[in-house]
Amino acid sequence: MSAAELPLPLVLIGPMGAGKTKIGRRVARALDVPFIDTDKRIVAEHGEITEIFADRGEPAFRELERAAVVAALAEPAVVSLGGGAVLNADTQADLAACTVVLLTITGEAVAARIKTEKRPLLKNGTGEWQRIYDERRPVYERLATISFDTSSEPIEQIAERIADWARGTA
Repeated sequence: MSAAELPLPLVLIGPMGAGKTKIGRRVARALDVPFIDTDKRIVAEHGEITEIFADRGEPAFRELERAAVVAALAEPAVVSLGGGAVLNADTQADLAACTVVLLTITGEAVAARIKTEKRPLLKNGTGEWQRIYDERRPVYERLATISFDTSSEPIEQIAERIADWARGTA
C-alpha cells in the first residue's frame, strides 16, 4: 500500500504517558511514512518545554504548539500531538478532517511510566495527571476516529494493530 492510499496524516492524541511518541514512531516505521512529534519539534526550535513554561508561561507554549500542529498536519505522516494540543479550538477543527487515533491508559499504568520532572503540568504527581485526563477525556473521545488502550499490551503489538487498522487489514 502506498502512502497516498493511507489515511494520512494519522494523528495520535491522548494523555501524557499513553505512549504517543513510542507507538507513533513504530506505526510510522510500519507504514513507511515520516513520524512527527510536535513536542519534539517545539523543543528543537525553542528549547525545553519545562523552560518555556517557566520563562514564558503556558499561553506562550500553547502558541508555539499551535504553530507546530499546523505545520505537522500539512504533512503525509504519523503525527503525535502533545496531550494538551487538542484544547485549542482551531486544532479541534483541523482534526475533524484527519484520521485520529486516541491512545488511552489507566492511572495505575501511567504512574510507572511518567517522569514528572519533564512534565511541567505534573510537578505535583499523578493525582494531577488524573485530573487533567478526566478534564480532557471528552475532547479526546469526540475527536477520535478509533481508540486503543496502552495500559498493558506491549507497545510493539499496539503499534502493529494501529498500522494494520490504517492499512485496512485489521
